[in-house]
Amino acid sequence: MSTLFTKILNHELPGHFVYEDEKCGVFLSIAPIVRGHLLVVHWIDLSSDDMNHCFAVAQKIGKVLMKTFTPNKIGVLIAGLEVPHTHIHLLPIMSEADLFKRPQEASQEELAEVAELIRRNMQD
Repeated sequence: MSTLFTKILNHELPGHFVYEDEKCGVFLSIAPIVRGHLLVVHWIDLSSDDMNHCFAVAQKIGKVLMKTFTPNKIGVLIAGLEVPHTHIHLLPIMSEADLFKRPQEASQEELAEVAELIRRNMQD
């Protein structure tokens, strides 16, 4: 079954990617809770090795988010009932209250700007 995330991972739909490899993709949420809200996405039914890989990628990207947005912490949520994929939400937060903010739609221009900012900081 083709899902929204499958189409994004296959580049059939646009996604503002900051990282990709053979096991997972990392792209900005189109309804971010906070600026810089990313998703680390893998196909359903993770093996232990794939789960470890996704968390290693999340840790690597989390360090870049710390550098990019200088939050107090990187919030990590594993949630999402809308698609049959494991996805880890990474959110630069100032407090736990940020985790409970209502998601907001973001423009394609804003997502492109944030993705470029994150990618630039990955190169340093």
